[in-house]
Amino acid sequence: MRLVVVSAGLSAPSSTRLLGDRLATAVDRHTPVDTQVIELRDLAVEIAHNFTNGFAGKNLAAAQEAVAGADGLIVVTPVFSASYSGLFKSFFDVLDKDALAGKPVLIAATGGTARHSLVLEHALRPLFAYLRAVVVPTAVYAASEDWGAEGLPERVERAAGELAALLPPAVRPAVAPAAPVEPAEPDEPVVVPFAERLAALSAG
Repeated sequence: MRLVVVSAGLSAPSSTRLLGDRLATAVDRHTPVDTQVIELRDLAVEIAHNFTNGFAGKNLAAAQEAVAGADGLIVVTPVFSASYSGLFKSFFDVLDKDALAGKPVLIAATGGTARHSLVLEHALRPLFAYLRAVVVPTAVYAASEDWGAEGLPERVERAAGELAALLPPAVRPAVAPAAPVEPAEPDEPVVVPFAERLAALSAG
């Protein structure tokens, strides 16, 4: 099962990446996944070049391929000007138009204040609905005061469970059928000569 986390955090480390990691760990608790993290700050130059020349650089092309081939996505952006960041939007602008069609996506965001939490509903959810992704009902927003506070772990678990439920079932390895067991041959009867039986009776 392939899970891709797209993080638009700009610092290292960043709260955006931290939230993405927590969500991925929670999904793995529900169903085993192989997780790959794409840090968009490492692709900023290649994304800009893709807009100007129409070609994806090596790293950007690998990220595009990973997103297209994922079974599910977790996307996390910091809030800039009451919306997703320009880098976040630019990455999804350079994906193939069908890359997210039918793909389960968990949306999340980080910000300095809880007042920006509606960015999930008025910006991220419409974007991924337009891209024809299947967005899980629970979106996760983490303001600065949410880290270590009550509420965030519960939202993370609920959203992770919803994403896990949309992922394809894990393929179990095929088990070879057991070889048929041949019926045991009945034991040959022991034949005692009549003379011996008679001798035994006489001795008794």
